[in-house]
Amino acid sequence: MISMKKSDYETILAHARKHVPEEACGLIAGKIEDGNKTIEKVYLLTNIDHSNEHFSLDPKEQLAAVKDMRANGYAPLGNWHSHPESPSRPSEEDKRLAYDSKASYMILSLMDDANPVLNSFHIEGDVVEKEELVLC
Repeated sequence: MISMKKSDYETILAHARKHVPEEACGLIAGKIEDGNKTIEKVYLLTNIDHSNEHFSLDPKEQLAAVKDMRANGYAPLGNWHSHPESPSRPSEEDKRLAYDSKASYMILSLMDDANPVLNSFHIEGDVVEKEELVLC
């Protein structure tokens, strides 16, 4: 299970909407206890590809986020990105680029802007499992 504050969800949603039609992206960090992940901080990063079909994190921003995680005692939990025009599920490219089997990969679909959908996934090779995501 992975849990996050509703305010963090709103932060991600606002950032993603601001960058439509491009994919927005970032990192998530927090605590892991008994296999459950709690997001304590959401990082909003720049998609240096400026594409609506894929993203690459800005390396300088990514390094700054990792330094901030370490300074605050947070574990890196994974990343998030938006799908402006497609469902909240990993694309073939998302699966191919999912190098860390311990990471959570969160995808926010803005396909139906009135009803955004955020899901979290565990990806290992071609095997994709949806994680239980709780907003609190």
